[in-house]
Amino acid sequence: MRTISVIYLLLLFPVFVTAQDVSRGSIPEDLLRPGRGESSHYPIDTVIGELGQGDVSDAAFSFANSVAAGFLSGETGHSGLATVNLSLREDFLLVLEHIEPRTVRLGGGREELDGAISFMIRFIGRDMGITGELFIRYVTRYIEEIIEDEVVTRTVGNWTFEDLILEDAKTRDEEYRESLQRFDFSPYERFF
Repeated sequence: MRTISVIYLLLLFPVFVTAQDVSRGSIPEDLLRPGRGESSHYPIDTVIGELGQGDVSDAAFSFANSVAAGFLSGETGHSGLATVNLSLREDFLLVLEHIEPRTVRLGGGREELDGAISFMIRFIGRDMGITGELFIRYVTRYIEEIIEDEVVTRTVGNWTFEDLILEDAKTRDEEYRESLQRFDFSPYERFF
């Protein structure tokens, strides 16, 4: 009886091995993984589109992340919010407090025509979420110093918060339904 069971398993083994090969239908393997010399594929949020740095510098992405972390913290004194006007900071934090955000996602950045950098942003709470667009700008100042009776001009620059446009809070179900209504699955439309 035991010999028959072993033979039976050996005969069915090719069927089990073949069943383990997962087919992706008509999606070619090249689209699932980056090829040699090709850049990495970033995750995509169904509401705001591709996540990650986008086409902007590391410094811009890092600053935007610090601002997003500041808003997520809910603390007006967070270092990431240092360049945000105090009254605006409190207004934004009040709006976000409504959804009790647990995480934030930052979409791929892009440079606007006026030189600002914008990022799609999504604050996600347990039951609700708020989507918006974060704008930052690199500000350059010229400082004149007198060194040994000679005027020397130095250029000093830093990143600064410019604006945050937030939509109304939506339930997670509303966000999901809206993402399904988009037939082309293109990234979230920018506000400007």
